Amino acid sequence: MGTLTSCSFSTMNLQFRGTRAPAMHGVRGRPISYNFSGRIQMKKLSKRNFGRLLIRCCSSSTGNGSSNNNSNSDGKLEKDSSNLTTVITEEVNEERNGGSGSEGSDEEDSPVSVSSRPTISTVGSTYNNFQVDSFKLMELLGPEKVDPSDVKAIKEKLFGYSTFWVTKEEPFGDLGEGILFLGNLRGKREDVFAKLQSQLSEIMGDKYNLFMVEEPNSEGPDPRGGPRVSFGMLRKEVSEPGPTTLWQYVIAFLLFLLTIGSSVELGIASQITRLPPEVVKYFTDPNAIEPPDMQLLVPFVDSALPLAYGVLGVQIFHEIGHFLAAFPRNVKLSIPYFIPNITLGSFGAITQFKSILPDRKAKVDISLAGPFAGAALSSSMFAVGLLLSSNPAAAAELVQVPSTLFQGSLLLGLISRATLGYGAMHGAMVSIHPLVIAGWCGLTTSAFNMLPVGCLDGGRAVQGAFGKGSLMGFGLATYSLLGLGVLGGPLSLPWGLYVLICQRTPEKPCLNDVTEVGTWRKAALGVAIFLVVLTLLPVWDELAEELGIGLVTTF
Repeated sequence: MGTLTSCSFSTMNLQFRGTRAPAMHGVRGRPISYNFSGRIQMKKLSKRNFGRLLIRCCSSSTGNGSSNNNSNSDGKLEKDSSNLTTVITEEVNEERNGGSGSEGSDEEDSPVSVSSRPTISTVGSTYNNFQVDSFKLMELLGPEKVDPSDVKAIKEKLFGYSTFWVTKEEPFGDLGEGILFLGNLRGKREDVFAKLQSQLSEIMGDKYNLFMVEEPNSEGPDPRGGPRVSFGMLRKEVSEPGPTTLWQYVIAFLLFLLTIGSSVELGIASQITRLPPEVVKYFTDPNAIEPPDMQLLVPFVDSALPLAYGVLGVQIFHEIGHFLAAFPRNVKLSIPYFIPNITLGSFGAITQFKSILPDRKAKVDISLAGPFAGAALSSSMFAVGLLLSSNPAAAAELVQVPSTLFQGSLLLGLISRATLGYGAMHGAMVSIHPLVIAGWCGLTTSAFNMLPVGCLDGGRAVQGAFGKGSLMGFGLATYSLLGLGVLGGPLSLPWGLYVLICQRTPEKPCLNDVTEVGTWRKAALGVAIFLVVLTLLPVWDELAEELGIGLVTTF
């Protein structure tokens, strides 16, 4: 970060006031003193010449609204003093020649006492100067830029005929703090990039990071195949994420405690048929005002813990998947920030990259590892729960839930209908094992996190597999479906708000942001997004009635 140095803003102080002093030779009337960066004694001026003086002084003062060194200030002062001397000399000569008639005589009878104010003609100039000073201040406070001497040395020692011939330079980075070298590639891009990275370390040490990105506004593909590439350079302290602070650890711990509470609450809510009537009425009747005694819920905590363990286990397994995929690639991840939710137990967690990703393959693999791990555990719990739900030996462990639960997901509703049968599903309440609820919530959460938008796991994977441009198209479609309630049902609005607030920004580019990820990764991602849509797409009433999923006529 740049340090804030001392800045001076030159201003003009124009002040005229009448003072008694001995008259100058050949001049009638009382003199006045003029304060302009020091005190200068001068005689009373006519209105005509006073206006000329004011215009010249204002034009001088606004011509350079900010001086960055003493030499500029001194030069401006000498110029202003010269303008002032010229006006004084012209006025004295006119007075010696007898003035300018009766009009001048009238002017001589009264002294001039004026405090200058900015005129309309000087406001725009002053505003522009203020803008310039603001931009300079932002530059000082902004991220540290690449040293020009380093740019010259890198162009001479790093690039060349055998690697990359530089033809143009442009700003690089969010605030233009880096340098983007445009030119012509002279070899296989992966080999050239590896060679340039090695040579950059020898020349500059660990001072800079080198990025290989697609050339912006390219007129066509590279003659060797694929897109044209450019090389960007940023300082390490600017391009690499900062370490996790103590406050972030505290916030993550508090969010985890809240997630535990929301998971236990979900376990208690799953026993709705066993809860005291006054508790059920308070949480289901919108007209209920007086809260019940919450001590009545204590006996149900023990029976709610298995479901809470299942929900938390899915989220922890999700994060373990991310860390296991990141470790072999030397990618550091932040501590997960779990997001509590009373409907699903948790909305998942926010996990940040704490180091720059080496390439797009690593971005896709790390992003997909978490949802795939969570979905694998959730699918296992969901399948085992459905089998136990149809087993008479486990009847004592079953809980009754509204059949509308199975209308929230087309894929999961169809699987449940095929497993439990028409008789069990075609009713107001359905008896299922708590593992079904845990698996259902885990699969729904994994599906939400796999949506191709922003910085979600799905958004990162799409950005790595298909590029940032494709992510914008996928993101627009996702926001539209969430806004219309097509995906996610009643959870579409809170999830859309969560993404807009916390996860809307795409991930930063990798060091090698050009090399493709391969066909099988794109195919796996395409299948995953298709399953996500089936999971979050609700069962419409006609299909639910035909399949016998719930009693559609009762709601």
